Parts: sequence; C-alpha cells; structure tokens
Amino acid sequence: MNDINSPTLEICCYSAESVAEAAKGGAHRVELCDSMQDGGTTPSMGTIAMARKVQGIKLYVIIRPRGGDFCYNATEFEVMKYDITEAKKLGADGVVIGILNADGSIDEKRTKQLVELAMPMDVTFHRAFDMSNDPFEALETIYACGIKRILTSGTFNTAPEGLEILKSLVEKAGNRIAIMAGSGVNATNMELLYNAGIRHFHSSATKYVNTEMEYRNPNIKMGKEGQLSEFEKPIVDIEKVKAMKELLTSLS
Repeated sequence: MNDINSPTLEICCYSAESVAEAAKGGAHRVELCDSMQDGGTTPSMGTIAMARKVQGIKLYVIIRPRGGDFCYNATEFEVMKYDITEAKKLGADGVVIGILNADGSIDEKRTKQLVELAMPMDVTFHRAFDMSNDPFEALETIYACGIKRILTSGTFNTAPEGLEILKSLVEKAGNRIAIMAGSGVNATNMELLYNAGIRHFHSSATKYVNTEMEYRNPNIKMGKEGQLSEFEKPIVDIEKVKAMKELLTSLS
C-alpha cells in the first residue's frame, strides 16, 4: 500500500509540549505552528529544535511569514526561504507551504523554488489551496510542483461542510497526490470523511489549560480583544488524539 492510500493522522501543534502529547496519543505526524489566532505562522527556531527532540513522530513545520492572505512580497518570500533552510538544519521531516498569485492562482514559479529548496524534506501544500480561485486547477499546478499532499477543507470553513468538493478532489487526485482533510475534523465526523474517500486527516485536537501565572493585573490586556486570555494556552488533548487514532485504525 502506498502512502497516498495509507490512513494517516496529523495533529496541528502550537508548542513543543503539544508535539509530545500528540506523539503519546499515537499521531503519525504533526504540523508545528505558532500564532493560533492567525491560523498558524512559522514557529521559532527554538520551538522547532525542542519539538525535534520528541521521538516517534514526524515533524512538519509550517512556513508562513504572517497571518492573512497568501500573496507574499519579495521580502516575505526571502523570509520563507530562510525558514525552510533553518527547519531543514534542525531536522524537520517536512515543511508546509502555500503561496498564491494576486489573481488567486497558485504561484507555480515560487512554489517550485520552495520545493527544490526543501529537498530532501517532504512538502505539504496548506489551506492556501482553499483560497485559490479554482481548486481543481490548483490541484494540477501543485502536483506539477512535485508536492505529494494537499491540506484542504474542500474550500469551505470546515471539512464536513466541504465534503462534496473533497470527494471530487479525491477522485481527481487518484493515486497522484494525497488529499488531507483539515478544519473541524474530529472523532465524530472522521467516519463520514473516510466513507467519502479521505484517508488523511488533520486535526488540532485542542484543549485549553491555565498557565502557571498567579498574579493577574486587571487593568491591562496584552493581546487584541477576542483573543485568548493571557492566562490560558492551547495544548493537544491526548484523549482526543487517541480516539481519532483508534477510530482510524478500526476503519482501515
């Protein structure tokens, strides 16, 4: 059985601590990110180095210089190249990238440059795919760039909402490139996605815990309104990971 047809569970992690929890839960791979509020940006080199110390799990690092859209200027692109090189030096198994032209098409030229720079690491194309102007054309362009995997919610906010598009993408991809469903994926809907042909699953499996800080100044807030409290942090929930892994094993 090739990798495209092998059921895989990837967990999105926002700390080295979460990578360790994902490994304990039995995940196959993690996507390491920073800045949950921005949907994931490149983590610090220290975070990558500490995450790499976790044994028994593949480490993929998101390469995203900022939140917002995926049309990057020349300076941002240089940052992406630098971060790929550093992730490689620190022993990452792969990187997760996404870059679009202003018209919403895949930036094929610069994507190919990033793929070549990343070698021999593996590459996933992230949910910038869902912001492209034509997902089926985007799939072909990404495949032509030498990428083996696309993370997508089927162009909707969550994968269950994008189920019909995901089914069509799986059919179009065939055995050429893996379609990994992400956003809103959990143990309650994995079977639905699996029956639609999805074999690769991406989940944050998050819970929130209080920090160790005791004193809390009531007169100030460091982050923006609507963001997480300064006194709680996201961490991977081992039980959620175990539940998904067990379900995936039973389905396959």
